[in-house]
This record gives sequence, C-alpha cells and structure tokens, in this order.
Amino acid sequence: MADVKLAVIYYSTYGTNHRMAEIATDEAQKAGAEVRLRKVHETAPEGVVAGQEAWRAHAEFTAHIEEASLDDLEWADAYLFSTPTRYGNAASQMRAFIDQTGPLWAAGKLANKAASVMTSAQNPHGGQETTLLTMYLTLIHWGTVLVPPGYTDKSVFAAGGNPYGTSVTQDPGVTPEIEKAIRHQTRRLVEVARKLRG
Repeated sequence: MADVKLAVIYYSTYGTNHRMAEIATDEAQKAGAEVRLRKVHETAPEGVVAGQEAWRAHAEFTAHIEEASLDDLEWADAYLFSTPTRYGNAASQMRAFIDQTGPLWAAGKLANKAASVMTSAQNPHGGQETTLLTMYLTLIHWGTVLVPPGYTDKSVFAAGGNPYGTSVTQDPGVTPEIEKAIRHQTRRLVEVARKLRG
C-alpha cells in the first residue's frame, strides 16, 4: 500500500506541462506513492480554444484526465504543480483553481504538506523563475513545506541549473536532461513527504 498520496496538478495549453506532469506521475508511482494526475479547469472560452488547432488538439487529447478539485488537495499528503508562465506568473487557469482554495486554507487543511512546482515558457528568460517563486508565495500562505530541487543532484545542473523547480523552454522542449530533472524533483518531493508523514 502506498504511504504517500501525491496530487500532480497541471495546466497545459499545448502539451508541455502535461508531459512534465506525466513524467512526474510515473516517477512518483515508481517511488511508491499513490498519485492523482489532475488538470485544472480550462477557463478560456471554447471558441478561443477551438480557434487554435494545437490548443484544440491538446484539449481533445487530454479530455479523459480528471479536473482538479478541492477534494484532491485535501486528500493529498503532497502537491506537485506544473504551469506555464504567463507574464512572469502562473497561467490564469492555474490561478483560478488556486483562488478557490480559501475554505481549505482557512481550515488549515493545506498546511504541513510537502509541495513543489515546475514550469515552462516560450523562451529561456520568459519568466520561469518568477513563476516558480510566485507559486511558492501561495504555498507559503498555505503553510506547506516547500520542496524545491535545489542543487541536490547533477540533473539540476544538466537541465539548466534552476534550483527553484524544473523549467522547460518550448524549443527544445522536454529533453532527456529535463526528464531526469523532473524525475529527481519528484523523487525528492515524495521522500520529504514520506518523512513528514513519519
């Protein structure tokens, strides 16, 4: 029986963060965690999504994945969020989900859980670090125990050296080096969550 329950919650327009979340889910399961892979609700109008072929195709491809709920947050011992960068912050779809968490936060049901964040952007300096840091600000308000990868494994250096969380640039995308960094970040999160559970 799994001893750590991990919610991997992502938003993805074209597929990068979905792929990152899939890799994390696989690694967490290998590490013995019970995982819920969840996408946040799409808030963009249907006409906008349908009007962009790649966006529409990805929405159809991931239609089977359940949407994240507050129940998933209450259920989990640990959280791994993955979101694209939008103007140096998380995508509005992710923020809309987070903005619903007030009742759980007020009841202390998000506190003392391990949490980590990943991101992506179109270009190398497209706001990845600020996105990670602003997401961590929310998690600090929740009272979570932050578990960034830090410089704790050589994969972090090979993937670009971001100690705050794995970040992907659209081109070249999720490379083998990035995948190793995602797997390391996920294992580290599960290990810390396991220690917190005692």
